[in-house]
Amino acid sequence: MTAFQRRLNAVTRRLPAQTLLETTGRVSGLPRRTPVGGRRVGDSFWLVSEFGERSQYIRNIRADPRVRVRLRGRWYTGTAHVLPDDDPIARLRRLPRLNGLAVRAMGVGAGHLTVRVDLEEGGSR
Repeated sequence: MTAFQRRLNAVTRRLPAQTLLETTGRVSGLPRRTPVGGRRVGDSFWLVSEFGERSQYIRNIRADPRVRVRLRGRWYTGTAHVLPDDDPIARLRRLPRLNGLAVRAMGVGAGHLTVRVDLEEGGSR
């Protein structure tokens, strides 16, 4: 993550309409909230990590796949699955256009990685 992105995330995570991914810090055990873009399809939320395995939230998911996703101001509990065999560029074409542009702009040259979060019924935990 770049210094610019760290500053941008600090601002955007406070916006009520911003989609957030909450993981559990693999060392601290504390909740870690990251602004993300993606799309809900049925009972799953799809996103593409612009920095792939280097993303802290990917490392946190690998340690504990239980996550929460805030969509339109509502929290959903789910289980995240990192999908290295999924084509992240093809997946980006199915995500909101602005998300695809942002991922490509921030992650040029990086190994993109697809994540699917299977959302549980009932919303928040």
